[in-house]
Amino acid sequence: MRQVRTALALLGATLCTLAGVALPASTAAASPDAGPTTPAPKKLFTIRDERIQESSGLAKSVKHSGIYWTVNDSGDTGRVFAVDGTTGKVKAVLRFGAKVTDVEALGVDRDGTIYIADIGDNKENREQIEIYTIPEPATLEDEANVKYHRYDFKYPDGAHDAETLLIEPGTSQLYIVTKALKGTGAIYAAPPAPSREGTNDLSKLAAAPTGVITDGTFLPDGQRVVLRTYADVTTVAWSETPNAIARGAAPLGQGETVAVGPTDGSVLVGSEGANSGVYQVQVPAKAAASTPPKTSATPKPATTGDSNNADSGKSHNLRWIIIGAALFALIITVITFPPGRRERQDRQAENDRLTGQSPPTPHRRQHS
Repeated sequence: MRQVRTALALLGATLCTLAGVALPASTAAASPDAGPTTPAPKKLFTIRDERIQESSGLAKSVKHSGIYWTVNDSGDTGRVFAVDGTTGKVKAVLRFGAKVTDVEALGVDRDGTIYIADIGDNKENREQIEIYTIPEPATLEDEANVKYHRYDFKYPDGAHDAETLLIEPGTSQLYIVTKALKGTGAIYAAPPAPSREGTNDLSKLAAAPTGVITDGTFLPDGQRVVLRTYADVTTVAWSETPNAIARGAAPLGQGETVAVGPTDGSVLVGSEGANSGVYQVQVPAKAAASTPPKTSATPKPATTGDSNNADSGKSHNLRWIIIGAALFALIITVITFPPGRRERQDRQAENDRLTGQSPPTPHRRQHS
């Protein structure tokens, strides 16, 4: 009897296992092939200098390893700060004599020219905006009267607020991305060789990705741009029609700055305010496409009826497997707990033998 119960128990367990295998995929754990986990943001340094209260632009130096340039938001004079990318300490201050209005972005081209973008316009009433250029110094030391150049620009469709300047690495082509509190902003291109005489006309290139865009930078490959919002960073595949391909979270705060990071595939992000922290984050990457089935280069999408039939068939099979497992579990329970009638009779007979009692006469059912 014990062998029978054991065999039935094994059979029931097998059916239960099959039922578990047949459960819908949504109840399974995530596949390990889903891709590597994005590293958490890493705080690199804190800008503690009292002169920097509203860091609104950040750019990696070309001539000085480990140095980042930053500027204050509106209300400051014409100056930029060289900040150590490890300690956050200011190594030099460069002052230029321009009367700035609302500096919101910063960039450095391949030749080591610093671009200071006076492009903020909260009320959207400026007739033109300005971009100033100064050279990166050979040595990091304070300079009080740096020679600068000024370039004036205007939009083709009226005034806009903007906080993002992009400099294409290979050509030093300039782009401005406007900031929109409602709807989406736009990407505008400067002339390939802007003039310092007169006003340069910007041309609208494309709509910007969604979000309130506060800064941006080209990556060194020139094929991608990273745009910053208050809450996240977006990777954009650059072309005549820029296309957002990936988005990732960034440290919270009034996110205002983004710059090329110290390692490949990373950027630095910062925020406004005193003692602002600067973090290294991974550039959001486009998810790898899944491998298509080998049986067909272009899989035929399933129709609604096919999908329903397949789901119905799976549900039908699953239902019978579960019912079968339940029945066998019931049989095992009946056989095992409590003991069967035959076992009870055997134990009663053994007790009668030991006590000298006569076995009870079985009652026969009377037939009418």
